[in-house]
Amino acid sequence: MKMYILIKESVPGGFAILAAAHASLAAYLKFKESAEIEEWLSGPFYKVVCKVNDKEFEKAKSFDDCVVLTESALDNQEVAIAFKPRAEWPKPFGFYRLYR
Repeated sequence: MKMYILIKESVPGGFAILAAAHASLAAYLKFKESAEIEEWLSGPFYKVVCKVNDKEFEKAKSFDDCVVLTESALDNQEVAIAFKPRAEWPKPFGFYRLYR
C-alpha cells in the first residue's frame, strides 16, 4: 500500500515541500474512515512524491479517490494532488518522475 502525491513542476521548491506535507494530511483526513487508510497505517505507510507537468496534473485529477490542493500564497493555484493509498495503481503512475 502506498499513497501517491503529485506536485506540479512549476511550484517553487519551498511551496512544493509545504504542498507535499499538506497533501499527505489532507488525504488522510479525507479518507480516514476507509479500510485502505487503516491497512496503510498498519504496515509501513509508504508515500511516493512525484513531479508532474500541467498535462499530467490535469489527467491525474480524473483518477478516483484524490484530493486537490491549492496554495493561497500563489493566488490559489492548484499545486498538488494526493491519492488514497492503494496496492494497485493506474498505468500512468509508473511513469511519473520522483520528486528529488
